[in-house]
Amino acid sequence: MADHYEVLGVSRDATPDEIKKAYRRLARELHPDVNPGADASERFKMVTHAYDVLSDPRQREQYDLGGQGGFGGAGGQNFGGFGDIFETFFGAGQQTRGPRSRRERGQDALIRVEVGLEEVIFGTHRDIEVDTAILCETCHGSCCQPGTSPVTCDICHGTGSIQRAVRSLLGNVMTSSPCGTCRGYGTVVATPCVTCQGQGRVRARRTVPVDIPAGVDTGVRLQMPGSGEAGPAGGPNGDLYLEIKVRNHDVFSRNGDDLLCTLEVAMTDAVLGADTTIPALDGDVRVELHAGLQSGEILTVKDRGVTKLRGTGRGDLKIGVQVVTPTKLSSKERDLIQQFAHSKKAAGPALSHFQQGLFARLRDRFLG
Repeated sequence: MADHYEVLGVSRDATPDEIKKAYRRLARELHPDVNPGADASERFKMVTHAYDVLSDPRQREQYDLGGQGGFGGAGGQNFGGFGDIFETFFGAGQQTRGPRSRRERGQDALIRVEVGLEEVIFGTHRDIEVDTAILCETCHGSCCQPGTSPVTCDICHGTGSIQRAVRSLLGNVMTSSPCGTCRGYGTVVATPCVTCQGQGRVRARRTVPVDIPAGVDTGVRLQMPGSGEAGPAGGPNGDLYLEIKVRNHDVFSRNGDDLLCTLEVAMTDAVLGADTTIPALDGDVRVELHAGLQSGEILTVKDRGVTKLRGTGRGDLKIGVQVVTPTKLSSKERDLIQQFAHSKKAAGPALSHFQQGLFARLRDRFLG
């Protein structure tokens, strides 16, 4: 392989500006539009490759560590069983893997979806708008203009890698690095698709139908395989993840698979008992209030909670009772209450264990 410095006609300590000037001078001289000869075309490719290497500080540093020619002198010995060690440390075996594929798996996507508590009971269906990468309809993932295809790289001859000799303590060792011209693909897209700019995919908004199962809760992630971004060059799609957030409800809250609410009961209904109907999230529920009902009691309606995400059946609807004491009474109502109080001869107010209010008691009862 020709020395890159010799190809450009510069010294090994040439500055980046000197390398750039030499490349521009040779490119103007050898460009196929100016010099159509076959020899000029081959030299133009060599000049371009040499400039790609020497204009990149990292690639130039790696190149400067190497020498010209194959194994010679001490480096030309046959090291026998040490060959695998050289391949491990210096990458000589990389070329056997061949060029890498342009097709890659697309990235996964994460979308947050907000649902109402009433939708969680039985599940719901949503059509989600997703801004993502999809397969290019012009080139169908080939990255090339229709009617064309990638061409074999003239620098690496389709291998995707360039071999170079590197000096080591044990002599010169051949290394293999990705080709700078084709970036390791082994082929070059000479006429990229104008729609996707040679990527094989474009950005677009699409609709994804989603069935959200019953029983999901805030923080649950649903995986939809193959619904994420399309991969480059027609690669397989990634996955789509939906992160659920359940909106707070004005009346009902949730504890696991149970629904919780508070029912305000008139003092007379608490004393005498009554039947009432309350509007639950999935229809009306008939509730029996027994006589002598106390604030803080929990009334349980079986199987009217949230459908279980794992398993079968539903949770319960738990109703916390708050007895409402009237604040405005007519004189007749006050007389009747006083007569009732005299007839009961109840003991006066007395101290008991401190409690942090009705709602704290209800919470403890709900969660206990």
